[in-house]
Amino acid sequence: MGARRKFSVEYKREAVAMLAAPGVTVSQVAAELGIGANVLGRWRRKLRQEPTRAFPGQGRPRDEEIGQLKRELARVTKERDFLRAAAVFFANASR
Repeated sequence: MGARRKFSVEYKREAVAMLAAPGVTVSQVAAELGIGANVLGRWRRKLRQEPTRAFPGQGRPRDEEIGQLKRELARVTKERDFLRAAAVFFANASR
């Protein structure tokens, strides 16, 4: 079984737009693009239901990820500072 293919939002929107041509079926467009008819039908349904929020992508929103990275940086910085202070303390104690 191959790896799962990922398609960009633009690709999905263009594929669904191809269905707007008169006399074109989902099966025809899907075969032309090399994707499953069910996949193309799902994309069309999502786009019709919520045109502005369709195809949000995988993963977390960008702002949430930035916040998580800032928290992790703060934690790592505290650890680094603690280890520096401990190294100085033990260096002075061994003299």
